[in-house]
Amino acid sequence: MMHPKIMVVDDEPDTIDLVKIILESEDIEVIGASSGFECLELMELEKPDLILLDIMMPDMNGWETFHKIKEKDPGLPVAMLTVKSQEFDKMLGLHVLKADDYITKPFSRKELIKRTRALLGSKAR
Repeated sequence: MMHPKIMVVDDEPDTIDLVKIILESEDIEVIGASSGFECLELMELEKPDLILLDIMMPDMNGWETFHKIKEKDPGLPVAMLTVKSQEFDKMLGLHVLKADDYITKPFSRKELIKRTRALLGSKAR
């Protein structure tokens, strides 16, 4: 059986490494992208089941990247993964953009696994 595959888009390599360590221990394949541009390039190639997307990145921020992801693949679940924990940002992410989830850093191992599995649904066995 194929393992679910997620892409983590963050300009901080430590965040990508941390997510990789946590989720790969749960048999979830993790691909890292360090920018919105890299994410959009890798999407075609890797066909992730879920994208965890940082908001504050240089060049193309997470909001812009989110729009471009949804233009390419409207059905692909995208969760924001960010230090921006203000209610305004959460409402923008969840209710205006319609992100599938909004996970704030720092997150716990258990929270990341639970929320990722919920977003992957039947693909995460």
